[in-house]
Amino acid sequence: MSQFLESLKDRRSFYSLGHDVKLSEEEITTLIKDAVKNSPTAFNAQSPRAVILFGNAHEKLWNIVEEALKPLTPAEAFPNTQAKIASFRNAYGTVMFFKETDTVKNLQEQFALYADNFPDWAEQSNGIATANTWTALNSAGLGANLQHYNPVIDDAVAEEWNIPANWQLRSQLVFGSKEGEANEKEFLADDERFRVFH
Repeated sequence: MSQFLESLKDRRSFYSLGHDVKLSEEEITTLIKDAVKNSPTAFNAQSPRAVILFGNAHEKLWNIVEEALKPLTPAEAFPNTQAKIASFRNAYGTVMFFKETDTVKNLQEQFALYADNFPDWAEQSNGIATANTWTALNSAGLGANLQHYNPVIDDAVAEEWNIPANWQLRSQLVFGSKEGEANEKEFLADDERFRVFH
């Protein structure tokens, strides 16, 4: 079994995350940059973007999420929502992943035959960059889980961190030290997911 496949198998969603992180912020930043830069994109578009949040900036993001969800959540359910958001806030940091849309539009204009496909390919590129970053963080001993509070928080995030208008928020990868176990992963039967022909 290759080390790469072992890393894929080892990656899980960890929801109990903390600050007992051995890597420096600089080392984590380099790891994330390397994972994103070395993730493939259709036509080498390089459309994924990442904003890495530590410390107060990380906590600010989850304050924004809480504030955005409060008017949208029934009052009786909001304490559960607050507890969930608090678990993300208790983590060490967050990577916000964005799709840079001007590149997608330019490719649609240059390659009209494939125009309808470029938005899908850009989403696939974001997914690859996100999964690679998640796996790289896990391989470095950190736990992570992936959240999607966009588009509810898009405007507040753009204002807080001066995000360019052509960056579209796609996901939030929360990371930190592993303070609990990941849930066991269940798999569909292979015959439901795979077909092999000779």
